Amino acid sequence: MAAPKRVLVADDDAKILKVVGEALRQEGYAVTTASDGATALQLCRAQSPNLVILDVLMPGLDGLEVCSRLRSSGSHVPILILSACGDETDRVVGFRLGADDYLVKPFSISELLLRVKAILRRAGAEAAPATGDRLQAGDLEMDRTTRRSTMRGQPLTLTPREFELLWLLAAHPGQVFTRDSLIEHIWKSDYEGDPAVVAVYVRRLRERIEQKPSEPYHLKTVWGIGYKFDL
Repeated sequence: MAAPKRVLVADDDAKILKVVGEALRQEGYAVTTASDGATALQLCRAQSPNLVILDVLMPGLDGLEVCSRLRSSGSHVPILILSACGDETDRVVGFRLGADDYLVKPFSISELLLRVKAILRRAGAEAAPATGDRLQAGDLEMDRTTRRSTMRGQPLTLTPREFELLWLLAAHPGQVFTRDSLIEHIWKSDYEGDPAVVAVYVRRLRERIEQKPSEPYHLKTVWGIGYKFDL
């Protein structure tokens, strides 16, 4: 039997710690809690959890600072930020510091559990490295040698640039790419055309791979930052 996934929850609200901790334990996770940022940072380094849930407003080190320090130290642990502020600027700051997801308070426990499952699924998903010839990311399969690709078993018709853009995003599930970084990777650094070209290509890809392009499941927009591929 596989060992349970370890989740560290940090929040200075004792009620939230109790409710969230109990809900996660009922789902089979091994839970550790902390009521301040410094303790959360120490526990994260000592226990190497599979997921860290951080409240923004905590005494001492706040959640964003803990997130920043973890990323600066080279940690790739998935991080879910909890915040009472849903302003787009705050979300952008969280993502830029390295957070994987952002949930606004008050939130439902069912939504939290769904997000936890999704983050851990992405973290544990196996995708072929970008230097390989074949890639599988969820229902998407791509072959760089034959330039063939399928979604849910159905062949995709992609232009060379659409193929490379989808490959880059799908090879790094959950990773947010800025528009500029996508231009540099796909259109190269000397591109002098309209940067809005990225949005055009993303829209085309959604029309090909999403069951409902207006509500994409895989190819997500991270507002104010860029795009990512979710499994």
